[in-house]
Amino acid sequence: MIIGVAGPNGAGKGAVIETLASHGFTVHSLSDVIRQVLAERGVSETRDRMIEVGRELRREGGTAVLADTLAQQLSPGTDHAIDSIRHPAEVQALRAVHPDFWLIWVEAPIDVRFARMQERGRPGDPENLDAMRTFEERERHSADEAGQQLDAVEALLDERLDNSGSRGALSAAVSACLKARR
Repeated sequence: MIIGVAGPNGAGKGAVIETLASHGFTVHSLSDVIRQVLAERGVSETRDRMIEVGRELRREGGTAVLADTLAQQLSPGTDHAIDSIRHPAEVQALRAVHPDFWLIWVEAPIDVRFARMQERGRPGDPENLDAMRTFEERERHSADEAGQQLDAVEALLDERLDNSGSRGALSAAVSACLKARR
């Protein structure tokens, strides 16, 4: 089984991935391809650099380049969880190669997500709600075809999880999804 996880920043994608890992899934991130390019260039990782290099890679290799790169590395017969899906072409590429692929969209209200992001304190996280709204607008539907297209990714979901509550409730919802799909 291959499961992709997508959603806006701070929604709980990492918590979903952790739950899938606890169920024996091998974890991958499309962002790892971008991180590797940054490392090869000797450039430090920031959110803005990740976004720009992601666009660059999509312009040069096609909008599905990150998923195409990863899809070749997925061993058959093994459960895989894929994080950092940000473009609909990535979903389509994974479905084309792996018919058992399905996409979980995780979401939570923006104020809840902002509070979580403030708690985790990652470099590059927005400093206030207005900055978060501006950033999120760019991620949801970039005018650049090679940019992030979260609205279009959301339209391809197979399962929607609301993460407004506790981490335990989210983990239970993920486990219930797995049980229903197996």
